[in-house]
Amino acid sequence: MYANILTSCLRLIAAAASVASAFTDSEYGQTAFTVGNPQLVETLSAIHSSFFTTLRHAMFPKHSARIRRTRFCDHTVRSYSGYIDVEDKHLFFFFFESRSDPDSDDVIYWTNGSPGGSASMGLFMELGPCRVDNATEEPKFHPESWNSKANILFVDQPIGTGFSYADNGRLLHTTEDAAHDIAAFIAIFFENFQSFQGRALHMAGESYAGRFIPLFASAIYDQNTVLMEHGLTPINLVSAIIGNGQTDRVGLLLSYYDFVCTPASVPPVLSISTCIRMKQAYPRCKKWATDACIDQFDAMNCQAAQAFCWNELVVPYGITGRNHYYLTEHCPDGIQDNCYPVIKEITDFLNRPDVRETIGVDPSFQKNISLVAKDVFDTFNNAGDNMHDSTPYVAALLERGVRVLIYAGTYDWACNWVANEAWTRTLKWSGKDVFATQELREWTVGGGVAGKTRNAWGLTFATIDEAGHLAPYDKPKESLAMINRWITNKPL
Repeated sequence: MYANILTSCLRLIAAAASVASAFTDSEYGQTAFTVGNPQLVETLSAIHSSFFTTLRHAMFPKHSARIRRTRFCDHTVRSYSGYIDVEDKHLFFFFFESRSDPDSDDVIYWTNGSPGGSASMGLFMELGPCRVDNATEEPKFHPESWNSKANILFVDQPIGTGFSYADNGRLLHTTEDAAHDIAAFIAIFFENFQSFQGRALHMAGESYAGRFIPLFASAIYDQNTVLMEHGLTPINLVSAIIGNGQTDRVGLLLSYYDFVCTPASVPPVLSISTCIRMKQAYPRCKKWATDACIDQFDAMNCQAAQAFCWNELVVPYGITGRNHYYLTEHCPDGIQDNCYPVIKEITDFLNRPDVRETIGVDPSFQKNISLVAKDVFDTFNNAGDNMHDSTPYVAALLERGVRVLIYAGTYDWACNWVANEAWTRTLKWSGKDVFATQELREWTVGGGVAGKTRNAWGLTFATIDEAGHLAPYDKPKESLAMINRWITNKPL
């Protein structure tokens, strides 16, 4: 039946080919428009709900994107889903228009971390326009969604994450590889939908996105030079946003002593004897990891240094049974999905056949998904991607006028605020001295203190009080107020 609908639609499109100058993509049986076509799709409203429209770009002959209109999750706005196709690789994405002014509001790109964390966690649990509490029920409207004043893209990346897949099952190994595909997709999306050309773009994510986002944003910025050389409109990359991120890996490892053995957020949670041993290991960890991972990267030596740091500074907290993502809580018995039972509900919801059909999952993708793909996580870690310092990319973006927001929930242990504040203060860039000397000040929402912040020359650091690793989940009102102020360039 579905094939018949597609066939009928394609016949109608073929009949109009002389006007639209379209061509048929034999691999997917969909309509495609070339860059420079006078009948180029200019608005998302032209996208159909019964079949995919394929988007292409003259500069990226190996890349395309197929997109279809959907109707689920947030019925107050138009929503879309589809795939970024790169030869044998297929990256799944959702797009939701702004609840405010979709024709002029900014665009936010969102990715989760891990690596291998599906953007569906951000969509259905944190900042998306709906939330899933029960796998057998329909999603519930989320009033504090970040599409309050912005259009949002949620992308399952890298390959193997969520509904993203490769025909031959292969996986990427590095963030650099992933960045190339994301930058190409952004160019394709903004070039085909001309109503978005020149629109402000904010690259955002959390956790391992502390590595993803600096590299993705940098790839988009550098790609702009090539776009302009070909007479095409560059992407208006305005900012990078990282929540509870792993950006400075070594600094993160070193932060665990201060976070759990001093009253950084709550009174010390480990025993005195354990903290003494951690303090004794700290200098060796710092020297070894700095020498092997930062001053001169040596993969084997860096791996050994981080293994030592992990055993001495990370394991002591792990054996307490406390939630890695929310310091004051213990994980429920029998819960393995990051201590949050709702993750299983979201996973079961997405594995429902009717849901997959509604959101446009490729029928050839048959396997059940997990919100965190272990094979992707292992592949990146085995390649040493997690050992690299991504702070130089942040500095480079700031030097080129791209604003950067680093936020962190104060109850997150995994990628805690202590580590993130530290690297933002020591970051080597032209605004270092001005930024580092600014005192932390309180920022408020609705008359109440939401956290503390420091900002100068385009760089902002902010804490969100009593939020954990998934800050928009724990503190949705404060998170939304923060992001709305940020995208409208207002101080926190």
